[in-house]
Amino acid sequence: MPSLHPCLDTAPKPRNGPGQPTGPGRGPGATAVRASMRRTGWGHTGVVDADVVVIGAGALGLSTALHCALAGRSVVVAERHTAGSQASGRAAGLFKSVQADELRTRLARRSIAQAVSFGDWAGVPLEVDRPGSFLIARTAQHRDYLARELAQSQGWGADVREADPALVAGRASYYRASGQEFALWCPEDVYIEEPASLIRAYLAACRRHGVVVAEHEPVVGIPVARGRVTGVQTAARRIAAPVVVDAAGGWVRQVAELAGVAVPLAPVRHQLLITEPVPGIDRGDPIVRVVDAAVYMRPARGGLMFGGFEAHPLAVDPRQQPSAFTTDDVPLDLAVLGKLAAQVSAEAPAPGTVPVAEHRGGLFTMSPDGRFVAGPVPGLPGLWVASGCNGSGFSSSPALGEALATWIATGTAAPGAEALSPARFGPLPDDALITRGLWQYAHYYDPAPAPGLPAPATGLPAAATGLPAAAGQE
Repeated sequence: MPSLHPCLDTAPKPRNGPGQPTGPGRGPGATAVRASMRRTGWGHTGVVDADVVVIGAGALGLSTALHCALAGRSVVVAERHTAGSQASGRAAGLFKSVQADELRTRLARRSIAQAVSFGDWAGVPLEVDRPGSFLIARTAQHRDYLARELAQSQGWGADVREADPALVAGRASYYRASGQEFALWCPEDVYIEEPASLIRAYLAACRRHGVVVAEHEPVVGIPVARGRVTGVQTAARRIAAPVVVDAAGGWVRQVAELAGVAVPLAPVRHQLLITEPVPGIDRGDPIVRVVDAAVYMRPARGGLMFGGFEAHPLAVDPRQQPSAFTTDDVPLDLAVLGKLAAQVSAEAPAPGTVPVAEHRGGLFTMSPDGRFVAGPVPGLPGLWVASGCNGSGFSSSPALGEALATWIATGTAAPGAEALSPARFGPLPDDALITRGLWQYAHYYDPAPAPGLPAPATGLPAAATGLPAAAGQE
């Protein structure tokens, strides 16, 4: 089946082609930003010139910065705290090949390929666990849902197949299969044991290719002149740039408002826990997702990571919080995870019985239709957004950052990528935005939409890809 675009092929691509850096920090863009720094002195206030400024040093922001640098652009990343200190460092680290539509499937598979080959194309080592995963359904409704996922994902090139009960029982030591489940085996799926290791790899690769990552440098303004963005104003200096990328995670709306525009996203709390070590759990055991319970599990630190999507999620808008609010201040509720664990206690007792070693949470940026929000902001040239993670921002960051950087560098979106543009939404009042975002979160694995709310995200129009349209929800 043909690819949507070269940047979405699953095979890693060689770098250092025409117009790309020829070595660590040697691209023309990197040279330009270093020259600007020599003129002004990064440690002093003043004006710094760059081709691209990325606001936010989470996984998606750093990936976008890295890929822009690999395309020969000079890049500065402005981060108000430290890289990965907010949602990215608290992620589950799971990469999932089965997605709701063809574009996201290709992005997911490309991200897996890029994570596994990170050292080859980025020049920095990254450890990735490659155990595969099971998708499990215990109800007839969810069995039908997974059967549809199987058919469409195979049609989009994903390596996914039906798994018999013996395979589930033999591979997942921490999950006691009843033998009545319907399961899919997804051998492509991987995880990163400690999500912070991806952030460290992105940071090292960014610096290797000349990106300036300015931590503890909050953006306080986005100047606009003659109807277009001209850079950013931080607490310390002005950074002049024709392209500004808002990748501020849960603060994406707050940052966009500095330029006088609205981005249609609702930050929603997500929680997970890691148990104390459990005898018999093998780090090589696969990831398990039980779709009818909306939970996921994987080995972690000798114990088990357990997370899920609560039926009554909590919206948390940083704009309504004190200015010092961080992800550390997101209210957590272990009882929510306890209720989710109770739904799978017969099959996986550890999350509900083993002492908790770590309980953490962050903010998912949920869009009204459950898809990424990535592309130029309508009505304000120069401002771009990289957000709308919908629970997959960390794991899709390699390919989504690449696709966005290609769009920025060439001025042309990959076929189908325009479907992720924020321009697809009309004005939405906050109450509707929050209602739809909460619904998307609460129905993360549901096979059918609720009346009066958006249907699960559909496949791209055939005209955009040259391929048949298809539907589904992750």
